[in-house]
Amino acid sequence: MQKSLRWKAITILAIILLSVYGIIGLPKSKDELVKNFNENIKLGLDLRGGSHLVLQVQVQDAFKAEADADIERLKEDLNRQSVKFDSMDRNDPNTLADADKIEINIKGVPTDRVGALRSLITDKYDGSWNLVTVNSQDYRLTLKPTRALELRRDTLARSVSTIEGRINGLGLAESTVQSRGRSDSDSELLVQLPGVDDPARIKQLIGQAAMLELYEVKDGPFQSPEQARLNYGGVLPLNTKLMRQSARSGEAEGWFVVSRAPVVTGRDLRNARPQQGEFGKWETSFTLNQDAARRFERFTESHVGKRLAISLDSNIRSAPTIQNAISDSGRITGANSQQEASDLALVLRAGSLPAGVVYLEERTVGPSLGADSIRKGVLSGLIGLVAVILIMLIYYKRSGINATVALILNALILIGCLAYFGAVLTLPGIAGIVLLIGMAVDSNVLIFERIREELQAGKAAMAAVEAGFSKAFLTIIDTHVTTVVSCAFLFIFGTGPVKGFAVTLVIGLVANVFTSVFISKFIFDWELAGKQQVTSLSI
Repeated sequence: MQKSLRWKAITILAIILLSVYGIIGLPKSKDELVKNFNENIKLGLDLRGGSHLVLQVQVQDAFKAEADADIERLKEDLNRQSVKFDSMDRNDPNTLADADKIEINIKGVPTDRVGALRSLITDKYDGSWNLVTVNSQDYRLTLKPTRALELRRDTLARSVSTIEGRINGLGLAESTVQSRGRSDSDSELLVQLPGVDDPARIKQLIGQAAMLELYEVKDGPFQSPEQARLNYGGVLPLNTKLMRQSARSGEAEGWFVVSRAPVVTGRDLRNARPQQGEFGKWETSFTLNQDAARRFERFTESHVGKRLAISLDSNIRSAPTIQNAISDSGRITGANSQQEASDLALVLRAGSLPAGVVYLEERTVGPSLGADSIRKGVLSGLIGLVAVILIMLIYYKRSGINATVALILNALILIGCLAYFGAVLTLPGIAGIVLLIGMAVDSNVLIFERIREELQAGKAAMAAVEAGFSKAFLTIIDTHVTTVVSCAFLFIFGTGPVKGFAVTLVIGLVANVFTSVFISKFIFDWELAGKQQVTSLSI
């Protein structure tokens, strides 16, 4: 018996020490203790203050990119099957409402090759496009509703993932990015940045779509768009467009006529990193994946001596001349500092946003509200804790000390687990802790009342304690499991603060089972150990 109690004491002591270490570490001074506590106990936006941003994803950009990619694939497929056509282009939806109205127009298909066109669309594009006949030689592809819905969902999911990657890359792991809308057609995202009171750099990183695209240069540079159009009689050649090159590093602003579809895009990137190039200037190098590298090598090999436009967010950064075949790498010059080159590499690694974003709302939350919430939350918790302790001591006498010790250790283990898991404590989380005080005492009440019943039935103290814990155990597990199931639904369907409440409550429930059953029984056993024929308890 004594050996068993010794091992239980060691286990409890180890858990207490681990919890304390998780909260404050090994401080060497009072200042370091406060610093470690503030670093380990992470506070949410409602307690710590920070920035609150609402973004709208321009999903129509993703629909255009999808259509452009399919146009290039379709051209290659038609050429392989010797199906000629005069032109192939798409419309240009510019609003969210018109995004799924994207269309691809195919003109000038010979009547004797229409069957081959239909077979190709049915075999390879039937999952995305419907083929509509305009006349005997012209046809139109319209996006299927199921594919439009899937593309919209995918665009939002990728936007959330990309923004999270960029923010976390800066060490802001406490931040949250989530969809704000309640239906599949909504395109708003909520970004919360605890502790960030000047979100200018974050906004720049988020808002930078980082759409890296490499285009074949057809002509240029021109001093203005009007000059470029006059060079072609007022109308640009088919399947081309104008792109602007900003004045950077002493270069004058210019306009280039480039092919409508890019050779490779940011989706083809494998890696990106900052480096110093010639004369010590900072630049960002990038590496392509294998498939894109093969396509890029074929293109550069057949276009030696011509210019290649390197575009970022539809703005040409440079337009170098292709000297020889290039396989899987390239570089983006013109960075003004190491931080600018590093930020660009970061957003490229995190992945390009599938669509641009527009800021709908920006709000900075001061820490005063959080400090007031913490103060009142802690005060309410302490008042509740003191009231519970007094009632337990009055009603259960010395056994009330047992319940008090279990209650305090429950709170210690809970806070220690939050620190180890890196969980963010929010105002609903504090509410969860206050709720746990009541649930923890409820478990002790169940056990103590069972012990009383056994003592009244004439059992000895040791037997009454064993029977009381044994009979109350299943009831405690039952109540805790049902609450954990409720928390699971809150976590799955709730928003950030609600999820924080659920996580805090679940950790507290697990800690409560340990303290009310294991630690509380250990205290009883320790008190009764070595005593013979104890017939009463202070309970």
